[in-house]
Amino acid sequence: MAGETGSFQIGRRVSVTAPEAVTRQVAEQVGAIVSEVFGAPSRGQGRARRAAAERLSAARIVEVAIGQLREHGYDAVTMRSVARELGTGPASLYAHVASRAELDQLVVGRVCAQWQIPEPDPDRWDRQLRDCLVDLLELYRANPGVARCTLGMIPLEPGPLMVSERLLALLAAGGVREQHAAWFVDVGSLFVASVAVEEDIWRERGAGRDPELAAEEAVGKIRSVFAQLPPEHFPLLSSMSATLTSGTGDDRFRFGVDLLVAGLKALSALR
Repeated sequence: MAGETGSFQIGRRVSVTAPEAVTRQVAEQVGAIVSEVFGAPSRGQGRARRAAAERLSAARIVEVAIGQLREHGYDAVTMRSVARELGTGPASLYAHVASRAELDQLVVGRVCAQWQIPEPDPDRWDRQLRDCLVDLLELYRANPGVARCTLGMIPLEPGPLMVSERLLALLAAGGVREQHAAWFVDVGSLFVASVAVEEDIWRERGAGRDPELAAEEAVGKIRSVFAQLPPEHFPLLSSMSATLTSGTGDDRFRFGVDLLVAGLKALSALR
């Protein structure tokens, strides 16, 4: 696990390694913040109990949690459910992971440390940024449930912190103002996560059915509702029924990405 080794693969053909001292420092700071913000025991307290549960590890706990997220969704995963799969009690887990809030941090750290941010190219930074956002959605799609972990949480694990550092460097290469860059990291990540969470919801609702067929049926019904609205009250919804329901999920997502990046470029040009 990245948090344990201090190494992170976060760039296309670029390996970034955090010195062990930096990893430890970040871990201590994260523990204090998680304790203060989420009311959870700090990591220091968790480390003090680890000798009693040597057969477990934070890496193994995170691995099981990610597997359960993929299979059952975010709401079904608890410290108790993870402990049950590991054949132990929840108390043993707390020797390695202080709380569900910290577990979410570690899960996000494991998955998002795989997010590849390229070396910035000032001549094509906007295309690089678009590709990065598309890649992030693919990561969430490969790991259903993980996007939900990011909502209401500021990722503070070393891996995501280094990803954020490289993403800010990419924005700086494009001449994006610092304030705009800072807010874009938040808005861009939130947009991608919200799309992934919505896809997870639709997937859970259509469990056991062909996802493409279920989507086509849903869109057809929505189009029919719009088309049958009384035009005297809904002239645009009724006349635009086909347009409003056109395009795949990928089409709509890429439109959102283009909108975000184009807006960022437009703001950067206003100097």
